[in-house]
Amino acid sequence: QGQAVESGGGLVQPGGSLSLSCAASESIFSRNSMAWYRQIPGKQRELVARITIGGSTNYADSVKGRFTISRDNAKHTVYLQMNSLKPEDTAVYYCNRFPLLVGASWGQGTQVTVSS
Repeated sequence: QGQAVESGGGLVQPGGSLSLSCAASESIFSRNSMAWYRQIPGKQRELVARITIGGSTNYADSVKGRFTISRDNAKHTVYLQMNSLKPEDTAVYYCNRFPLLVGASWGQGTQVTVSS
């Protein structure tokens, strides 16, 4: 199914910003909508934001107005700009196609920790 490599996570104070990147293989990226997902230990992975090939976007209510998803089709890369971060945004962030394939494989993700 190909691979995705996420980067850009880290520790940030509440109200701060982070910018995530995801370099995806052509098999995942091409001709697919892409999305960012996140997972808190002990909880199910949730959809954060998604973007079509043409650039139309959709966001979870919890991040609307604070996060911005974008993509560079030439570079097979998806980005997530996160502003006004809150402690509840703390999670491991992953990217993958949208919708997911049954039995989809995942990269290692990137840890985002929002804490003072």
